[in-house]
Amino acid sequence: MVANVEKQLEEARELLEQMELEVREIPPQSRGMYSSRMRSYKQEMGKLEADFKRSRIAYSDEVRNELLGDDGNSSENQRAHLLDNTERLERSSRRLEAGYQIAVETEQIGQEMLENLSHDREKIQRARERLRETDANLGKSSRILTGMLRRIIQNRILIVVLAVIIIFTTMMAIYFSVRGR
Repeated sequence: MVANVEKQLEEARELLEQMELEVREIPPQSRGMYSSRMRSYKQEMGKLEADFKRSRIAYSDEVRNELLGDDGNSSENQRAHLLDNTERLERSSRRLEAGYQIAVETEQIGQEMLENLSHDREKIQRARERLRETDANLGKSSRILTGMLRRIIQNRILIVVLAVIIIFTTMMAIYFSVRGR
């Protein structure tokens, strides 16, 4: 049972370290809430480790006294003390298990947040790409409109020049026809 608790304590420590790394990656606006949670988890972990050490020391003292034959206390008193230590160890194990569950849930929440951030990043990148394409299309449209405007101006100038030539030719024709008479 002691080895199982030590193993769970080690797993909980590793999860807390992983969660702390995940919290460092979270954007600053939401990092505060998770940082305070991490502090409370670390405090809870410290309490659990301290309870476990006290229980283990008390249990080892009981075993040593029993092995050495120290009968200073009655067997009933020893049994009650042993039951108390066992109960304390079980409570610590339950609290450790609850802390482990909280750590797992927090890790899942962190994973979901990372997935959401990844999806948002993809959306932003797609929107940027569409914006670049739109910008390129607007540039092409602007060049086409500039070319059309240039051709319109050229056509108007050509029409004015032709009108002047026709008027001049007509005037010359009238002048020579009137003069020739």
